[in-house]
Amino acid sequence: MKKILNAPEDYVDEMLAGLVAAHPEHYRLHGESGKVVARAVPGKAGKVGIVTGGGSGHLPVFTGYVGAGLLDACAIGDVFSSPSAEQMADAIRAADSGAGVLRLYGNYGGDVMNFDMAGDLVEFDDIACTTVLLADDVASAPPEEAEKRRGVAGMVYAFKIAGAAAEEGRDLDAVTAVARKAADACRSIGVALGPCTVPQAGRPTFEIAEDEIEMGMGIHGEPGVWRGKLRPADEIAGEMMDRLLADMRPGSGDRVSVMVNSLGATPPEELYILYNVVRARLESAGAAIVMPLVGRYATSMEMSGVSFTLCRLDPETEALLKAPCDCAFWRVG
Repeated sequence: MKKILNAPEDYVDEMLAGLVAAHPEHYRLHGESGKVVARAVPGKAGKVGIVTGGGSGHLPVFTGYVGAGLLDACAIGDVFSSPSAEQMADAIRAADSGAGVLRLYGNYGGDVMNFDMAGDLVEFDDIACTTVLLADDVASAPPEEAEKRRGVAGMVYAFKIAGAAAEEGRDLDAVTAVARKAADACRSIGVALGPCTVPQAGRPTFEIAEDEIEMGMGIHGEPGVWRGKLRPADEIAGEMMDRLLADMRPGSGDRVSVMVNSLGATPPEELYILYNVVRARLESAGAAIVMPLVGRYATSMEMSGVSFTLCRLDPETEALLKAPCDCAFWRVG
């Protein structure tokens, strides 16, 4: 293992300490565990809180999107490991401003179990909670079993749209409804060229030949739909768009935001090469592209690869996507 670290067991704690020290205008640590990040300046009284949680290793997801117009707090686990129920309960308490809290996170068994337990823990605090799960990875289950899909980069759109709705002063039911609309509107797929290494494991998450790629691999190394020889960028992007368009079926007049996202090691130059195909395919389907996002928005440590996310918009969600937000990794307005 070749990584810049001290002790593997201190990796996440030291990362969070550095994150907060570097961006004190955005972030503060909350609770005794040292693994809950909250807004440096809490939301105004009476605002619906939005909280998320998940394993470390995916920056800017999850902790990076704590900020004005986005999330109020985040519980973070060890690399690729769920936070505990107690940490999630601390995050819910940090996010609460008296109007209830939306739990908005990816569809992973450990996160679901621990957030459910966290909800039980905060019942004594009289905090009303709702839940929206992101399940946008089309490679992880067919459309008829969409509820089994993994949550990946689509959660960035849900954070932004729900966060803007909460900032407007909407109530818990309304914020939950628009978060669910945003989650249901997202479709994602990824392709991996090389693995990453989890510090505490000290070895790559999977093995793949130098001349191979795996289509549909998950952000923790979950199996994809096929493995084969490396292909030209246009062919890779073409198949990814084939799968997304077959699932979403955008039509003439639809408005779609697209994210071309590095999984960690893929440089911006290659993302822009891929974006050419994404743009052309959406335009040929008759869809208009709104606020494209190209860069690192949801990573998997130093994994080499890319994911595409499409988010179909309506007038409400488009306005919320374009509303102001501010965190260390993303600013709108």
